[in-house]
Amino acid sequence: MTIPMSADEQRLLDKTWFYRFRLPSGRVTATYDDGALDAIHDTRLAMLRDVVSRRFGESLAGHDAIDIACHQGWFSTKLLEMGADRVVAVDTRDEHVADTRLVRDALGLSKLDVRQSDVHALDRAGLGQFDLVLMLGLIYHLENPIGALRQARALTRHMCVVETQVVPGMSGMVDYGSYRFVRPLKGSFGIIDETDDTHGPEASTTGICLVPSLEALFWIMRKVGFSRVELVPPPADGYEQLVHGKRVMVAGYVD
Repeated sequence: MTIPMSADEQRLLDKTWFYRFRLPSGRVTATYDDGALDAIHDTRLAMLRDVVSRRFGESLAGHDAIDIACHQGWFSTKLLEMGADRVVAVDTRDEHVADTRLVRDALGLSKLDVRQSDVHALDRAGLGQFDLVLMLGLIYHLENPIGALRQARALTRHMCVVETQVVPGMSGMVDYGSYRFVRPLKGSFGIIDETDDTHGPEASTTGICLVPSLEALFWIMRKVGFSRVELVPPPADGYEQLVHGKRVMVAGYVD
């Protein structure tokens, strides 16, 4: 039996998406490059489910979440599938907010609250705190990743999950003004130029990107107030960048 499509569902099917959305009729959206990018999303989702279940159990029932830089809202929908009571999806780009609202309406997700804001301009007092904070694929597109991580910590009641590209680390001692005053490096940042790509939906909005090393990410997350930080292991058959540590998923805990 074929389930009829709504007008919103038809609008989703008329477009090529970054993510593969399964719709109420059973149809699935087309994705970029004939699905070439689907593997990275599947791997990130498997890792997210693993770390979320270890902290909250098999269901997110009784818990709320915020998805910062939600893109088209795919991970927000997955949090609702995991049982979250409420999910706030936030993005700075007009088209991402519109896409996420279209997805929400087509899938009938009344518990998905879609808002528009830059990460640095989030209304922390108005939003309050969330049991789970997602910040996937964001900080390596920012010129102020530390400020973004401070925002994430302020919004976190229990756990924050950060996923990002990382650069090779540097270690050693540095003369800090004089050979008599020496300080250890706690990590490093790489500078990536996206100034010609700011029009792209998956790029920086400013073009200047500071990408942390894994050591820097761990150190910063602890310094902004996470009591414990851990690396989320990828599945052995996962997307190659996550398997080989070129991208990482890290969980920061408040309690």
